[in-house]
Amino acid sequence: MKLELVVAIVHTNKMAYYSSLIQARQANLQFRVPCKGTSHLILDYLGLAERPKNLIMSVVRSDESAELIETLKEHFKKGKDYKGVAFTIPFSSMIGTLSYGFLSNEKRVKEEA
Repeated sequence: MKLELVVAIVHTNKMAYYSSLIQARQANLQFRVPCKGTSHLILDYLGLAERPKNLIMSVVRSDESAELIETLKEHFKKGKDYKGVAFTIPFSSMIGTLSYGFLSNEKRVKEEA
């Protein structure tokens, strides 16, 4: 099974919410970092406060990624605080069966001797 990197940009106050949604799709690895959207340039010019964002990067199996993106899209429609952006980037290669096993949540992968 191939792996994909799911990238989601969400409001900071909903980061834990979206993180748990992603983890429910067997994402064993998540990296979360504060970030700014591109609208901060316009908001600064107008003197409006910016809403803090978080970038969530997660590794999921490709068979889970399409459903995950659809789930995120549905939750983005819930209201103003739930808005976000999500997309996937396919992995072109993976080195090491143990690394692959961890990232894909595959418990049957054995280390090659």
